[in-house]
Amino acid sequence: MKVSDSKPVSHVLWSELLQDHVSKDGWVDYKGFQKDSLKLKEYLNLLSSGHPNDKNWSRDEQLAYWINAYNAYTVKLITDHYPVQSIKDIKNGIPFVNTVWDIKFINIEGHTYDLNNIEHGIIRPYFNEPRIHFAINCASVSCPRLLNEAYTADQLEEQLTNAARSFLADPLRNQVEKHRVSSIFSWFRGDFKKKSGSLVKFINQYAPEVVQEDTDLAFLDYNWQLNEEKNKP
Repeated sequence: MKVSDSKPVSHVLWSELLQDHVSKDGWVDYKGFQKDSLKLKEYLNLLSSGHPNDKNWSRDEQLAYWINAYNAYTVKLITDHYPVQSIKDIKNGIPFVNTVWDIKFINIEGHTYDLNNIEHGIIRPYFNEPRIHFAINCASVSCPRLLNEAYTADQLEEQLTNAARSFLADPLRNQVEKHRVSSIFSWFRGDFKKKSGSLVKFINQYAPEVVQEDTDLAFLDYNWQLNEEKNKP
């Protein structure tokens, strides 16, 4: 397969869409995205035309691209099947697909991906950046909120740090003071431990209050309902 020689793409269109259809608290107006389907298609076409590469893209340009791509294609998947109660409902009736994250519908310069490929095949192994777990959004209530602006290379460090702090301070998704945290910290414990030495040490970098190292953390049940305001607990 031909190696891309593309140049970094602009995420202005994605920022505009997010500003219009995502609240500051991260609740998503999927009907609004449907009405703006041509603009969303324009942005996805832009992503499709430029595959990140080491020749012309910096590390932060590549990572920002893949975070935005994951989020934008997830929104596309929901709007194509809306209304649905949960992203998990979408796989029903699609042959040879184990989960919705295994649907191969993403085409980028001759490469075909599913959402799992982007998260587990590209972002996690190549970037060693566990804060991405608070930036990529699986369209569910318990997910970290969808940021209502695009991730960009020049702001990426600040955006990822803010995403981690915001998530850990969010009582809907974490209750650090009660030693109860999101299941994300259980599922991807290895990523956090690899970066910081232990899960608690990672949490303490961003949490609103310190957790003792020997604390026995509990993990909250995950709410897979669609991240629309009407589903806000």
